[in-house]
Parts: sequence; structure tokens; C-alpha cells
Amino acid sequence: MERRKSLLWKVGLVVLAMIEVSYSTLSPSGVNYEVVALIAIKNDLEDPYNVLENWDANSVDPCSWRMVTCSPDGYVSALGLPSMSLSGTLSPGIGNLTNLQSMLLQNNDIFGPIPAVIGKLQKLQTLDLSINKLSGEIPSSLGDLRNLNYLRLNNNSLTGSIPDSISKVESLTLVDLSFNNLSGPLPKVFARTFKIVGNPLICGLASQNNCSVVNPEPLSFPPDAIKDKSKSGAKHHVAVAFGASLGGAFLLITIGLLLWWRYRQNQLIFFDVNDQYDLEVRLGHLRRYTFKEIRAATNHFNTKNILGKGGFGIVYKGRLKNGTLVAVKRLKDYNAIGGEIQFQTEVELISLAVHRNLLRLWGFCSTENERLLVYPYMPNGSVASRLKDNVHGRPVLDWSRRKRIALGTARGLVYLHEQCDPKIIHRDVKAANILLDEHFEAVVGDFGLAKLLDHRDSHVTTAVRGTVGHIAPEYLSTGQSSEKTDVFGFGILLLELITGHKAVDFGRGTNQKGVILDSVKELHQEGKLNLIVDKDLKSDYDKIELEEMVKVALLCTRFNPLHRPKMSEVLRMLEGDGLAEKWDQSQNIETPRHKSFEHPLQRYSDFLEESTLMVEAMELSGPR
Repeated sequence: MERRKSLLWKVGLVVLAMIEVSYSTLSPSGVNYEVVALIAIKNDLEDPYNVLENWDANSVDPCSWRMVTCSPDGYVSALGLPSMSLSGTLSPGIGNLTNLQSMLLQNNDIFGPIPAVIGKLQKLQTLDLSINKLSGEIPSSLGDLRNLNYLRLNNNSLTGSIPDSISKVESLTLVDLSFNNLSGPLPKVFARTFKIVGNPLICGLASQNNCSVVNPEPLSFPPDAIKDKSKSGAKHHVAVAFGASLGGAFLLITIGLLLWWRYRQNQLIFFDVNDQYDLEVRLGHLRRYTFKEIRAATNHFNTKNILGKGGFGIVYKGRLKNGTLVAVKRLKDYNAIGGEIQFQTEVELISLAVHRNLLRLWGFCSTENERLLVYPYMPNGSVASRLKDNVHGRPVLDWSRRKRIALGTARGLVYLHEQCDPKIIHRDVKAANILLDEHFEAVVGDFGLAKLLDHRDSHVTTAVRGTVGHIAPEYLSTGQSSEKTDVFGFGILLLELITGHKAVDFGRGTNQKGVILDSVKELHQEGKLNLIVDKDLKSDYDKIELEEMVKVALLCTRFNPLHRPKMSEVLRMLEGDGLAEKWDQSQNIETPRHKSFEHPLQRYSDFLEESTLMVEAMELSGPR
């Protein structure tokens, strides 16, 4: 009996401990609750192509998962799963993603009702569940989404009336409920565009509603108001009908002439009827901007708004009509990209790489002669602009922020190399391409542009892209890039963070160049780490962390790519796991038979001078 009591006591303790652990593992930011919610969503969906494969129930941070975007403080802010062949139902767990701003599940085969708990997502701005098999009524709780801008539920099998609660959402810009089986009266909707065509019970032959066009103004009339107007005289109806017919014919002739004139003039701006009413035309979860919008946002591409220039084009600061600041990259190599469909396909593929440490592509603009990409504006510029930036009145980056930048950049590259499908090789990792958001979180920029411009090349790239001082030896000499090419660039980035210098800095003498990789190798061999660190840090840094980061940088910049670690290994070493073992292994490799290939003091500058391809290396992107 005593033994049984003891066993029950132990079981109780275990249960209590499990309960305590389950609560203690919930971080104050609520990330673990969101993991549970996302796993519930995954479990209720059928995923034939395993696009949700890396959604791990044991994870404590979903921010590295595919199709999930997080805010800087770790909350899930966007869920983008368009055109993924998903079926199944929508889990009520969606209601626990309370910081969600965008949910894009269009063009799948999801069936069943829309969960009423969706009304809990108070921060939701974009909801696109179009082109699915959803049924049931539109939940009235949508009226609680006071920040909702875009609502697309078109091309489903929804029934019932449109809830009056939607009329409470004054922030709406577009509501598309077309091609469902909705019925009943139309509520007043504060949306510039309200689409209801394709609902037979609303827009049938016996209906008084005019559903044949997209209404550019909010619908502010109930159906009864139209009946009241029918009491007017027959003469008034004839006059209105004649006037409408004449006006319609004139409008058609005008549009036809305008289309013909635009075609003949070969204008930069394509005329798209949808642009008059629906500027939120999207490709997947990307917004497609008109050239007119971008030109206005950048003040006609004013030179005063230039943030940076590079091999891919010029980056402009812009402000959209709603006041949102953006960075607009105007590609100069648009002819090499190919046709518009190819450009859009490549852009959509790149946009699927979603990670908190990758620069998120918001949208694009494509005309006959222009290719523009729209990104969020990074208020703290690039890492390159913040190193040695005290002359501009801004403090230099302190040591803790430099380490955070290294970790964030590593996480972004791990995602590109090992978690993104297809994987992406950056090919120009450097301080100028690492941007800093409002919280100084590292954001890897330009990670898809090399892929975008080289889509017609074979797997062996003959045109070397990169920046002198960052280009891996094997890439410079053969033109073949791999993940290890990015590892080399990351090692140089670490040296930039440590020293505060560019990869190739001018010395004091005339026409004298110094390569920081060579200098750091020599000073590390001599044990003079104090001469390596940026003088602007003074003595405010951790000496042990400095030595560890130098060793990681030297491991990353081995001349033989086979001797470099993978980015996932680099990340673990920066987090304090496995560096000692890797470093010891690297020292054992330096046997006499290997020294002819890679001597510990072999100079990178000598390699650059001997390379015949160095003159073909070009700068891809300058400081922002």
C-alpha cells in the first residue's frame, strides 16, 4: 500500500512538473502559443507536397519556418501559403495568432467553414481566402477586424447573407465576395472596391442590384432604395435608359481609342483596366504596383532620394500614398531578365523565401522597359554605413550589436542554403548588403537578385558577380559558385564587423592597398588581437568573444572550399557550440602535403593579383 502511494505521489509530481514545464516554456512574447497554433493549422491541412515539412511541433521559434514571417520581437506577423495545393480545413487555432497582419491562403483546395475565431486577429490587414472550396456563412466576427484593408473571399461556395458587421470596418479598401452563393440585402461597405458579381441570389435576373461592374465607390444603398426609385414616371426611365446607352457607347469608344493610342505610342505604363479600380492586384502574396505609383512615390526618381547604387541598379527611397516608406530598386539589367511572365515567375519564387533575417519583397512593377522591386525601408541603413559612421553624428555599432548582426546574418544564410527550396546562393555577402531594421536586427538584402538575373544561365556561372575582397578564390578562378562561396563572404563580413574596415582598405602609402584577411591572419599568428579590433570600440568588447569570432572568420575564409564549414555549423560556433573542435581539426589539416595548396599565411592579395578574372568582378550593390 505504501509503495502504491509512493508511486502515485511520484506520478503526481511528474504530472505537476510537466504542467509547470509546459507553462514555463511559454515565453513572455507568446511565441510558443503561436507554435501550437501553427501546428494545429498544419494538422488540419492536407499537404501533398510537404511545403510545411519544416514546421516542427518541438520548436520554440517558428520564425525560421517556411511561409511564416515574424516581427522583430518574435511574433508571427504573416502567413503566406498561396497556390500550395493544400486541402483540408482551417483550424480554429488561427485565432491564437493574435499578431497576424497578413494571411494569404488563396488558390488552394481548402474546404469547410471560415472559423469565427478569425475575428480575434485584431491586427489583421490582409485576408485572402479566395479560390478555395470554403462553404458556410461569412462569420459576423469579421466586423471586429477594425484594421482590415483587403478582404478576398471570392470563388468559393459561401452561402447566407453578407454580415452587416462588415459595415463597421471603415479601413476597408477592397472587398471581393464575387462568385459565391450569397444572398440577402447588401450592407453599406466602406470599401472603394466592392465586388459581388457571380452571386445568383444577389445578382440574378430578378434582382434589382447592378452587379455587372466593379463599383469604384462604396455601396451605400440598400436594395429597397432602388425600389423606391421605380415609382418615378415611365418617361424618366426612358430618358435614363437612353442616356445610359449613349454614355456606355461613348465610354466604349473612348476606351478603344485610348487602348489603340497607348499601343501605338509604346508607353512605359501598361494600360490595365483593373488599375482604375483594383490597385491591389497581386501575384501570390506580392502587390503589383503601377509605374505611376512608383514614380510618384520616388518623386519621379529624384536623385535626392537615391539610397545606393550597385551592379543591379539604383535604390531609391520612396513614400507611398498611405505614407509607408519603401525602398525601390530600379533594375538596370532588365533586358537580361527576359519577358514579363518569366520576370514575374522568378520574382514570385524569390518572394517565397520568408525569414525574419531576410529582406522581404513587398511587390514589383513590370512594364515593357522597366523592372522595379519594392522593399520595406530599413531606417538604420546598412552595416557598412554604420561602421565608422560617427562622422555623421550617429554612434558606431557597439560590440553586442555587432555580435547580434553576425548571428542574424548567419541565420538568414542558413535558411537560404538549407531550408529554402530551391536553395539560393547569395554570392555577394558583405556589410553593404546587410541592412538594419528599426531594432538593429540584421536583414540580408539582395539575396535573390543574382538568381533573378541569371535565370537563363546554366548551373555553371561564367560571369563572376561579387565585390573584390569578398569573392572566394574558387569562384574567382573558375566562375563556379556554391554555398561555400557565401561562407567565405560571411567570414569577410565578420572581419568587417571586428575591424570596422572594408574588405580592401587603402593603406597610408600612395596606391597601397591592404586586404583585411591578410592582416588579420598575420596579427592572429602573432597573438596581437588588440590590433585587430575596431579602435572606435576602445576597450568596450569581450576579449574571449573577439578571439572566438576571429577563429570563426578564419575557418570561413579557408582557400579550399572543402575545408570551410557549412553555414549551420558556423551558426552553432557563433552560439558557442563546437568551435574548439573545428579549430583543432583545421590546425591538423595543415600538414606538409597540404601546404602547397593552402599555407596558413598564404596571402589573399597575392591570389587576387594572379587571377585573370579579377577585372570581371563587379560590385553588385553599394551602401544604402
